[in-house]
Amino acid sequence: MKNMEEQRSLPKWILIVSGLFALLELMVSVQLFFSPQSVLETVDLTAKGIDYVISMWAARQFALGFIFGFATLKRSIPMLTLAYIFFLVMFVGDIFIGISQKESSLIVAAVVMCGISSAMIYRLNKKR
Repeated sequence: MKNMEEQRSLPKWILIVSGLFALLELMVSVQLFFSPQSVLETVDLTAKGIDYVISMWAARQFALGFIFGFATLKRSIPMLTLAYIFFLVMFVGDIFIGISQKESSLIVAAVVMCGISSAMIYRLNKKR
């Protein structure tokens, strides 16, 4: 019974932030699937196999959005924690990609998102 009370007592701002992340991930997925040129301006979309890579990326974004949405609706601290851990790992990878591509905007955005993910993981588990 206590576990259900803890799950229901998540601060609204955590649910709002997590819900926004769910929506953003779902929107990116839809955009990648239906209009990849709007997201990938510098990529040759006619290159062999690129449609496969874009579809896989869109599926990853959709899965992450769905997981965030489901965890938010369920108000599940363990599920939200796992979603933010996935987010953190994904953005750590983006930092390395940004470094290898010498793209400072990607590095900065990934560092900010790592900070947000880490803060959310900390805040979610602070109550335990």
